[in-house]
Amino acid sequence: MDLFGHSEPDDSAPEGATPLADRMRPRSLDEIVGQEQLLGEGKALARLIREDRIPSMIFWGSPGTGKTTLASLIAGMTGRRFVAFSATLAGVKDVRRVVEEARFHASRGDATILFVDEIHRFNKAQQDAFLPHVETGLLTLIGATTENPSFEVNAALLSRCRVFTFEPLTDDQVATLLDRALADTDRGLGDQGVTITDDARTAVAALSNGDARSAYNILEMSAGVAGESEITAEIVQDVCQSGRALLYDRAGDEHYNIISALHKSIRGSDADAALYWLARMLEAGEDLLYVARRLVRVASEDIGNADPQALPLAVAAKDAVHFVGLPEGKLALAQVVTYLATAPKSNATYTAYAEAARDARETRAEPVPLHIRNAPTRLMKELGYGHGYAYDQDAPDAFAGQTFLPPNLVGRRYYHPVERGFEREIKRRLAYWEKLRRERKP
Repeated sequence: MDLFGHSEPDDSAPEGATPLADRMRPRSLDEIVGQEQLLGEGKALARLIREDRIPSMIFWGSPGTGKTTLASLIAGMTGRRFVAFSATLAGVKDVRRVVEEARFHASRGDATILFVDEIHRFNKAQQDAFLPHVETGLLTLIGATTENPSFEVNAALLSRCRVFTFEPLTDDQVATLLDRALADTDRGLGDQGVTITDDARTAVAALSNGDARSAYNILEMSAGVAGESEITAEIVQDVCQSGRALLYDRAGDEHYNIISALHKSIRGSDADAALYWLARMLEAGEDLLYVARRLVRVASEDIGNADPQALPLAVAAKDAVHFVGLPEGKLALAQVVTYLATAPKSNATYTAYAEAARDARETRAEPVPLHIRNAPTRLMKELGYGHGYAYDQDAPDAFAGQTFLPPNLVGRRYYHPVERGFEREIKRRLAYWEKLRRERKP
């Protein structure tokens, strides 16, 4: 079939050249491994498929979790036309052609499922082109995306679709697929006489990151090296010399998930977890300065004055990264991550600013009290600017006891230091100044 379901000349790959991952695609729901949360007994998607009540849907999940396969199976099980294209190759004109074809087939009683792979790559205008036809039911849209649809799919289109989340396969589920491929003499490698050690099976599962396609590719390459003998862990590592393909997209959802994991690990004082998430980012090629900027934020937001050295150390790491670059800059970030994770924590500055900002936005914007206004001209002095100001350095203990908030906020407290780290000392100082202020109130 072409883009619009027309027959084309047979240009299939020569026998044996089709990748193992394509040959082993499930041909029924019973052959699907994983996704029990969607297809298990009594689950909503399974019921919708079996009852032929297919809504427009968004399949969201990491690569190799079966999104394309399930969309194709749904079309086959429900007897609908299946039109598939990739958002990286098609545009609005292609959508219009699909609509014309769908109208023609609808007049003959044939419904159309339009599968759009990587739907997040369509811009707003392209996504909007689906809307009227999804609303009328002319097209049943199934979009597949590796990105969070909340951010990447237009709200109008998203509201007309049900979102189903695909989970990465577990290592045991990947192992099941590997054993199935090794035993299958029709589509798999069963006629090649190749076996696999337990260590090699574990290695393939770990290196594939829950991606069935990746697991099949590793297995096929390893079988090619092993010949008719045994696939060992050494062979698997040899064909995957670059190691595990880290699941990380610097512009996508996983990017924000992992930086969140790093931040929360530091906040939770777990240095080991913080180092792990840092490594996940850096080894996948994340911009070092992006991480450094987040660490500066952590230093102020979650540590603050509980350890006043946290912020200058985070800024120093930023300078070190800028100065030495890769790979040495990674160590500077690791040093700061471990320091921040083990530092005493306080969000008192963070909450204090939030409260002050709320008052600044929501209360009357009172004029600056006259006694603390600047008076550089004679007119300003005549108007009372600076009148009554007591120069603190001339007072005992360099403290005159004045108030500086506008009248409507006098007595308001924003900053409440905690009894941890250096803030314990700050809390003692604040109490001291407050005592003197009461005693010396002008």
